[in-house]
Amino acid sequence: MIQSVNVNLDAVEALLFFWHSIKDRQKVSELFIFDVTDMLGLKYAYDNEFNSESVRRALSAINNREIFSGINRQEGRFYNNNLWMLEDLDYTDRLVQPIKKLNLQYLVRRLNAAQGSGDYEELEVIFSPLHLKESIIKNNKLIINFFMVRPSDTSEAVFLGDKELMAFIEDKLQEIMSNNS
Repeated sequence: MIQSVNVNLDAVEALLFFWHSIKDRQKVSELFIFDVTDMLGLKYAYDNEFNSESVRRALSAINNREIFSGINRQEGRFYNNNLWMLEDLDYTDRLVQPIKKLNLQYLVRRLNAAQGSGDYEELEVIFSPLHLKESIIKNNKLIINFFMVRPSDTSEAVFLGDKELMAFIEDKLQEIMSNNS
């Protein structure tokens, strides 16, 4: 039975620091970049084409203001998405603010009512700057690609694709519960 649904913003917070530092023309240490590559939200996206070295190379290129040529589409998209965040930090902050305020505890009752008890006591929603995928499910974790979150132009709503973010999260958590039974 689910006891809690937690939000993890560690990777987004780290890259928010990175983007603001770069925008302010400050260099970020390579040690910081290595720490970012080891963050949980990014680790779940790693595969045989996109790994910690992909992240390190892309962020180092941005940090050193070098041209980057990704080995594959995933690396190129990750690099381009990071550059996109640097273009308009006000827009980036508009993406981050609603996510920082997320409280998903109200979903506990809904998830338990819909699925009954399962093996997981805790679900975790991790926002992470990724590459091509909208989201990834690993065990009791939902990893959401921060770059695919979009604020509404007309309201305070936030979307992922054409679905409102809260509805998207609830559907994906239901999927985790379904796969767990």
